[in-house]
Amino acid sequence: MSQPWSISASPRGPVSLWMAIALGLTSCTATSTVPQSETTTPEGELQVVTTILPMTQFTKAVAGDRAEVIQLLPPNVGPHDYQAKPADVQAIADADVLVQNGLELEVFLDDLIDNAGNADLAIIDSSVGIDVIAFAEEDHGDDHASHDDHGHDHDEKGASAEADHHHHGEFDPHVWLDPKRAIAQIENIRDGLIAVDPAGEAEYTANATAYIEQLKALDQDITERLAPYAGQTFVSFHDFAFYFADSYGLKAEFLVDVPEETPSPDDVQRILETTEAGNLKALLTEPQVGEAAFAALAKDLKVSIAVFDPMETGETAAMDPEDYFTIMGENVESLEAAFGAAAE
Repeated sequence: MSQPWSISASPRGPVSLWMAIALGLTSCTATSTVPQSETTTPEGELQVVTTILPMTQFTKAVAGDRAEVIQLLPPNVGPHDYQAKPADVQAIADADVLVQNGLELEVFLDDLIDNAGNADLAIIDSSVGIDVIAFAEEDHGDDHASHDDHGHDHDEKGASAEADHHHHGEFDPHVWLDPKRAIAQIENIRDGLIAVDPAGEAEYTANATAYIEQLKALDQDITERLAPYAGQTFVSFHDFAFYFADSYGLKAEFLVDVPEETPSPDDVQRILETTEAGNLKALLTEPQVGEAAFAALAKDLKVSIAVFDPMETGETAAMDPEDYFTIMGENVESLEAAFGAAAE
């Protein structure tokens, strides 16, 4: 298995060039969560920058009080809508460690890292070594592969993959939605932090072990609760739930690809047929999007709407590591509501 961390060897470039980066990124009106006042930590304290909400939850769980963990993206902005700010480049320039999900979810990072010019930056790719699911046009992602070290190989395959599957890379990046795979992400983060800060090995190991035990308990609870629905298909708004479905013997269908919001007539017909065939009682929307699009469908099908939170975005309070378990518990409740009498 490849190591989940690396040391950036990018040449130092002036932070003032950040504007050139921003012009190539997707527009968004939200501001960064990394104000200049937060980019300086007490002398000697490890400074860690994370990308999206699950990476922040997992990194905080492992780092504990030994490091300052700062999320690069605003918590209410997903990676598809992110636009860089000058403070974001500076945050990476000042950081010791960058923790990313990987699997081409954070395609904006390459230019930010190059522009930050932090030659000592350690980059932890949390998805290294994880059994991943490849996106496929016909089967919506049933193909599996092992993710050994994709890192920043976007130039070689990113363009073709994006053309084949809209804004996705080759593999589904939502590995954190499966607690089993989340354990592997925790282990990668732990090992990466130890490599940078060997003196903290005991603390990082103890913190990771405690969180992993919680993840194992969550996995067991989900397994027991969803066992009656083995083989059943549920319907979400976006295509983010393949790992969860794979882990618990379910099948996932979706209305539109991330980050699309407007379904085609064929998309609608496919979901109508899936919902009726599975005798589903609810369609699964997201906290930020999907309810309006599902409303008419739900009315026609005489079903309700529940929420499955993919956790790419959330409230600031959701950065707490314990919120992962709260949200996942709520997701399981929504699935139970969706299946209803489907297993009868």
